Amino acid sequence: MTFRAPTRRGVLSVGGGLTASTLLTSPVMAAATGKGSVFVLVHGAWRGGWVWERVAERLRDAGARVYAPTLTGLAERSHLLRDDITLTTHIDDVVGEMKWKDLTGVTLVGHSYAGMVITGVAEREAGRLKSIVYLDAALPRDGQAMRDVTGSRSPPTNGPLPPIPASAMVNPEDAPWVQQKLTPQPGGTFSEPVANTGIVRRLERRTYIQATVGATPFFTAAYEACRSDPTWETGQLECRHDAMLDKPDELAAMLLIAARS
Repeated sequence: MTFRAPTRRGVLSVGGGLTASTLLTSPVMAAATGKGSVFVLVHGAWRGGWVWERVAERLRDAGARVYAPTLTGLAERSHLLRDDITLTTHIDDVVGEMKWKDLTGVTLVGHSYAGMVITGVAEREAGRLKSIVYLDAALPRDGQAMRDVTGSRSPPTNGPLPPIPASAMVNPEDAPWVQQKLTPQPGGTFSEPVANTGIVRRLERRTYIQATVGATPFFTAAYEACRSDPTWETGQLECRHDAMLDKPDELAAMLLIAARS
């Protein structure tokens, strides 16, 4: 694991040359327990809440409360797949998770496509959030859809989108298992734009974490934009896109630091 040089708050800049092998025993991590922390972990396209299990287990072991909802139409909710599912549907899923479980002081984490989701959630429920974390995720401008972020030239569709092969996203050992668990993504989630009116920038704690192996240009651009802004914390993990599977110990540690008061 590598960290950027110290920022205004310096939360992820924990000792400059700190390595993955020393992170969990560092003085900074000793102070960054999860007691009292509340995490809502939002998965990316084609995945489900299952993808967070390794990280969720580590966060719970540290004393945190962890919720990892599966978005409508995916994984164990794939039987609900239909053409009228949109980005708003998925934003509603996460808003409902927080509302009906009375969650406040939330560290909201979004991976990949879920950067769109958590941006929309922040627009509606900023008062419930303590911290927001974009994990190798879309960081849309106001009015952008996911297809705009990726620069897609294919015609928009509300039909199901087949998954990108797991071998491109996760370590070779996990790829066959992950491939079996991927389900089609509702196409309307990629074509609906999201509002980003500046609510995210007004949150007290904002973090962007990049996965550096096989990095995609649009997520790299988001990371670099945050890295150049002293109001953001940034960090990097030397792994493929599905960092929660490739580096669960290190990612859990970074999330605990990002949630720290």
